[in-house]
Amino acid sequence: MSPDCGSPETRFVADRMLGTLTRYLRFMGYDTLSANGFSPGNAQEDNLLLALAQDEHRILLTRDHELARRGNDRAVLVTEGDVLVQVQQLIDLGLIERRLLMSRCSLCNTVLREAGEDEIRSAGYAPRDKSGFAFLWCDRCRKLYWNGSHGQRLFERIQSGLEF
Repeated sequence: MSPDCGSPETRFVADRMLGTLTRYLRFMGYDTLSANGFSPGNAQEDNLLLALAQDEHRILLTRDHELARRGNDRAVLVTEGDVLVQVQQLIDLGLIERRLLMSRCSLCNTVLREAGEDEIRSAGYAPRDKSGFAFLWCDRCRKLYWNGSHGQRLFERIQSGLEF
């Protein structure tokens, strides 16, 4: 993997074994597609991932040694199972920065926008005390996001990381 691949514009596609890493990368603001968005059971899935990485200039993230080998310089073999170690591996490779932007939907990768009052009210899971929060909305999933205690814990986990 060439070290100049890392920038805020770095985009990824991840295999099915990296669902948690995919969500972390999205919370961190990285455009990350997932094989979980494909129909299950497709025998051509590896070929689709490789083509997507090539055609859309994405870095393929995989736990599969053979798939990583086939991806050449467009693939990263993710070697560990713990998501924080996975994040640290990508930081060490210079592909990502330790940050939490909350700019993408963790479910579908859509760029979030500022939520309107009606959207905030319609979300039964929004906090009662809305003061001090910035609310974001996913138009595709119709999901409300805000940086509450869950976001703060996620930010702390990403910031503390696993510096070796």
